[in-house]
Amino acid sequence: MSGTLPAPIVTFDPDAFLLRYPELALPGVENNLQLFFNEACIYCDNTSAGPFASQPTTLTLLLNMLTAHIAALTVPIDDPDMARIVGRLASGGEGSVNFATDYATPGSAAWFTQTRYGAAYWQATAVARLGARYYPSLRPPFGSYGWRQ
Repeated sequence: MSGTLPAPIVTFDPDAFLLRYPELALPGVENNLQLFFNEACIYCDNTSAGPFASQPTTLTLLLNMLTAHIAALTVPIDDPDMARIVGRLASGGEGSVNFATDYATPGSAAWFTQTRYGAAYWQATAVARLGARYYPSLRPPFGSYGWRQ
């Protein structure tokens, strides 16, 4: 092992990101976009070993979705006080104000579906999570070519 990491395939373009996600052009977000992108690369492999390595355009879209998700979780767009709540809002009340949250482990379906950006990412990457891959056998089946007649 050489100790060096593979080079990233895609680099972050903050202008293109904000063109796609103008609602995230907030001071708390804009100042940290590169950091959010770097964090997104933890969840979506941005190297030649990743499942989308041969599709740089798709990988760019996915990483931008994930960057938006992380930004929205870190600096909520609609309600800045929601940044203090850990997990997905599971239920709420009104009289005497009560609510409950579900803890969502980072990287889980529940974590991704906390924002519309994460939900889009989760759906778009379903093909990479199938787990099973079919590789046809190179060996002919029994009975062919005189084997085990």
